[in-house]
Amino acid sequence: MADLILNNKESFVTDSIQGTLYTSTLENLTFLDFANDIKVVARNDWNKDKVALICGGGSGHEPAHAGFVGKGMLTAAVCGDLFAAPSVDSVLNAILHVTGDAGCLVIIKNYTGDRLNFGLAVEKAKEMGRKVDLIVVGDDISIPNNPQPRGIAGTLFVQKVAGYVAENGGTLEEVKQAALDAHQKTASIGVALTSCSLPGESNDRIAQGKAELGLGIHGEAGIETIDLPKAKDLVTTMVSKLLEAKPTTDNAILLNNLGGLSPIEMNIVAKEVMESELGKNTKFIVSGALMTAIDMKGFSISTIQLTDEIANALVSKVETAAWPGTVARREVPVTKCENQIAKKAFTPSHDEETALVLTKVCKAIIDIEGELNHLDSIVGDGDTGSTFAAGARKVLAQLEANNLPLQDKAKLMTTIADCLTSVMGGSSGVLLSIMFTAAGRDFEQNGLLPQALQAGLGQMMAYGGAKPGDRTMIDALHPALEAWAQEGFVAAIAAAKAGAEATVTMTSAKAGRSSYLNSDSLNGTKDPGAFAVETVFSQF
Repeated sequence: MADLILNNKESFVTDSIQGTLYTSTLENLTFLDFANDIKVVARNDWNKDKVALICGGGSGHEPAHAGFVGKGMLTAAVCGDLFAAPSVDSVLNAILHVTGDAGCLVIIKNYTGDRLNFGLAVEKAKEMGRKVDLIVVGDDISIPNNPQPRGIAGTLFVQKVAGYVAENGGTLEEVKQAALDAHQKTASIGVALTSCSLPGESNDRIAQGKAELGLGIHGEAGIETIDLPKAKDLVTTMVSKLLEAKPTTDNAILLNNLGGLSPIEMNIVAKEVMESELGKNTKFIVSGALMTAIDMKGFSISTIQLTDEIANALVSKVETAAWPGTVARREVPVTKCENQIAKKAFTPSHDEETALVLTKVCKAIIDIEGELNHLDSIVGDGDTGSTFAAGARKVLAQLEANNLPLQDKAKLMTTIADCLTSVMGGSSGVLLSIMFTAAGRDFEQNGLLPQALQAGLGQMMAYGGAKPGDRTMIDALHPALEAWAQEGFVAAIAAAKAGAEATVTMTSAKAGRSSYLNSDSLNGTKDPGAFAVETVFSQF
């Protein structure tokens, strides 16, 4: 079970609330300081002229519920300790603070501690003359025929609908009825690959490769442990249970991250949900980490059957820290594009001398595949020979198929660049492709081959970060091209050989996998990339 970042168990919740208030982009929240262990977040723009809405419960489900305090949703959230109902005094003080003549509706999730503590606080508030009512949300349908279904993320649908009616001036009775209607039309089910971490505790109940359907938001055991299926199959199983509980046509979905699912996983789940049997009739989706179980790796799906009023409520704007807003159903936008890269930008042509040079170079690289792999096995991961040979075979195949512009050196270099990057894995293929692409562009402008290749090498070094002396192919390539440009090709052959030999005594590499090795591993071994360059120049 993962460790948690915290100061101590005692300040865990209070520290979190303060962080919420520090980071909220709105300035409409306040922490109610009752000078004791009461933890209540409330609206600071509340004037008691409308029905107040209160929710709360044990902490650990952030951003619920403090994140949903604000205009259009909750008036206050009462926060208990981690997974523990807040005290009666906490709830009562919150009720007394926010309730005006219009009254207050308390919305809680169906857990014994919440029912008892919130219930007693409501009764005390009534005794003190406040107009207060309470509803209990139990939206978890994972356990069939459960007389006391748990309240989970579907509670947020109920809050959103009630908040809309209250914000629009509804009476306490109207707000309560709207909340009850929303509750009756809501169903939720969750799944998780792990339970949740608790400070100072360990719980690895769910084995690797398993998933638990119906897991509770406090880590309570689910209805069934299954082998972890593909995302599509998992969503299909959950959707079938939801549709069995709430057959529906038009609906909205709340896709809730239980705290530990990565964004890429959530996106995959969202895709499968929207393409499921339930998703076909979905008009709106709400998605995010909304009612979590600390760091539980899992998600829940909540659905609500739509009426016009519920739809209006869901899309209405709110001023809260955490409500992400609703997204109307849409098809995935796809723009058909012409693949311009795949189109040939040249006309094949033949040149006997160029064909002979390319053939010799490619065959020479293929012949030293094993030797390059051996050198690389000492200083790297042992695949340089295979990588270079793959590029050589690709160019040779294009040559033998008469599919290269041999008479146009600029186009030839950019075509070779495309060949190399299509088959050479790792960084070497991309680096050589950068060099030949830039060289082709320079040759088209200036018409000087060694200078064009030098320009290409400059771009290779700029993007790759290596330079002469870093124990790479550049240690042979740089002096060879410099000698070619200044003294001619015979000098280039000697310079390539000398540059490659110099890597034998280089005991520090600053690029590639060799940079992770100590000097003893490098000393006495020629860099395989530099040796490949030496071999190419030796063919002339």
